[in-house]
Amino acid sequence: MKKIPLLMTGIIAGAAAVFAFLFGIIITTSLPTIPSRSEASNDHYELPVPLVNDAGESPFTKIAEKVSPSVVNISAQKTVTRQAPGFEWYFEGPFDDFFRDFFRDYPKHERKTQTLGSGFILSEDGYIVTNYHVIKGASAADIEVKLINKKEFKGDKIKIIGTDRRTDIALLKIESDKRLPYLKFGDSDKVKVGDWAIAVGNPFHLEGTVTVGVISALGRTNIPLPEGPDFQSFLQTDAAINPGNSGGPLVNIRGEVIGINAAITTPTGGNVGIGFAIPANLARHIIDELIAEGKVTRGYLGVYLQEITEDLKEALDLPSLEGVLISEVMDNTPASKAGLENGDVVMEFNGKKVEDLQSFRMQVASTAVGKKVTLKVLRDGKEKTLEVKIGELPDQLSNAGIENDKKSELGLKVINVTDAQAQRFNLEATTGVVVIEVKPDSPAVDAGVSIGDVILAIGKKTIDNVNTYRTTIAKLKTGKPVIFHIQRKERKLYVAVTP
Repeated sequence: MKKIPLLMTGIIAGAAAVFAFLFGIIITTSLPTIPSRSEASNDHYELPVPLVNDAGESPFTKIAEKVSPSVVNISAQKTVTRQAPGFEWYFEGPFDDFFRDFFRDYPKHERKTQTLGSGFILSEDGYIVTNYHVIKGASAADIEVKLINKKEFKGDKIKIIGTDRRTDIALLKIESDKRLPYLKFGDSDKVKVGDWAIAVGNPFHLEGTVTVGVISALGRTNIPLPEGPDFQSFLQTDAAINPGNSGGPLVNIRGEVIGINAAITTPTGGNVGIGFAIPANLARHIIDELIAEGKVTRGYLGVYLQEITEDLKEALDLPSLEGVLISEVMDNTPASKAGLENGDVVMEFNGKKVEDLQSFRMQVASTAVGKKVTLKVLRDGKEKTLEVKIGELPDQLSNAGIENDKKSELGLKVINVTDAQAQRFNLEATTGVVVIEVKPDSPAVDAGVSIGDVILAIGKKTIDNVNTYRTTIAKLKTGKPVIFHIQRKERKLYVAVTP
C-alpha cells in the first residue's frame, strides 16, 4: 500500500475542517431558530404573585393579618311568638270546624331565637356592614358585636343606621373611644373569573376563620334563597362559606373587599363549594344611601315582567332572547303615563341593552327618582322609543309586583306563583300567591304561615293572583279568624289567621 506524504495528510485534514465548518453554517441558517429556555418562558403566563415568599410564607398570610382585625362577630336575639308550637292544620272533611274551634284558644308559646353572623368595620369611627338577615327582626338592644380582640359592644353602644332587605345589607355603628381598624372596598367590576377570593368570618362560632378559593362566576341571579334578596347580581366563589360567615368580607389578593358573603347553595347545610357574595360596588352604593338618608330610594316603572323564552321568541317573532316582556302595566304609574303597553318587549333602557329580567330590574332600581329616560321597545314587530319619568319604588312593592300587606297587618309579603322570583321555591302549585316574607310577631307567623307557602284560598275566596289576594284581605275583619288554604310543597293544609 502506497503511503501518503505527511504534508498531503495535513492539507486534506485542513480542507475537511474548513468544509465541515462551512457546511455547518449552511445547515444552521436553513433550520428554524430554537429559542433559549429564558426566551421560551416569555411566551407563557407567569403568576404575578409568588406562591411563597423568601421566608416560605404564602401571600394569604399577610392578607389574614391585614383583614382579620376588622372582621367582627355579630349575634342578634329576638323573641318569636307562636300558637300551638309544632302544630299544623291538616284537617279536611266534616270535622274541620270542630278542630278549628278546639285549637283556636290554644295558649301561645314564646321562645327566644338567636342568629349568628359576621360583619366588618368600614371606618375608624365604627360603621359596620353585615347582612340584613343576620339582624332581621332584632332591635339595637338585642344585638351584640364582638371584635377579634374580644372587646364587646352592646346596648347603647350600637345603633342600626339602616337596612335594605332587597339587597340583604344592613349598616350598624358602634361607639368606641378608640380608632378602629377598617377595610376598604375594591372595584368589583374589575373582578374576573379565576381571581383569588379570600373569605373571612366566624362560621360555627369559629372566630377569625380564613378560607381561600377563586371567583367561580359573575352576575349570578335568580338564586333560590329563603331569605332573598330580590335584587341579585352575586359573585360566586368556592372559598368555603358556612353558617356564621354571612355578612363577612370576601377580599382579593390585595386585601380589598370585593364582596359581602351572603349565602350558599347546599344539599347538606354545609359548604359544598358554591357560595355567593354581594358585589362591593352594589354594596357601596347602598351603604352611601343608608348613611346619608337612613333608607334606600329606588327607581320604579310599575310593570310586571317576564323573561323571553324560546316559545315567546318564536311566537312574537323576536330577533333574540334578549330583552324583557311586559306582561302587565299597572294603572297610574310612570309606565302607564309614558304609554307602555302590555306585550311590549323592552330592548334598551336609556341607551343600554336589556339582557334579561334581573338586569333590567337593577337598571330601573338604580336610576334616580325623577330622571327622564328613554325605553326602546318592540311593539307588533316595530321599534318604538318612549320617554319615561322614573318614579319612586313604594315600600310595599317591587318591580315584579311584591305585595306588602300593611292594610290588614297580617305580616305577609306575597308574589304571583308565575313570577320569576317564585321559581326559587320549586312550587307544585300553578295558581295562587307565594309567601316570600313573614314578619315576626305578626298574625301570619302566629298562625304558622311560612316562607314558600302558596295561598290557594282565603275563606271561601279562591286566590288566583296578587290582585285577588289584595282585595280579599282588605275585607277581613280585625279580631275575627279566617281560614287560609295553603299548599306547602306537596301537601295542602289549613291555617287560621286572626287579623
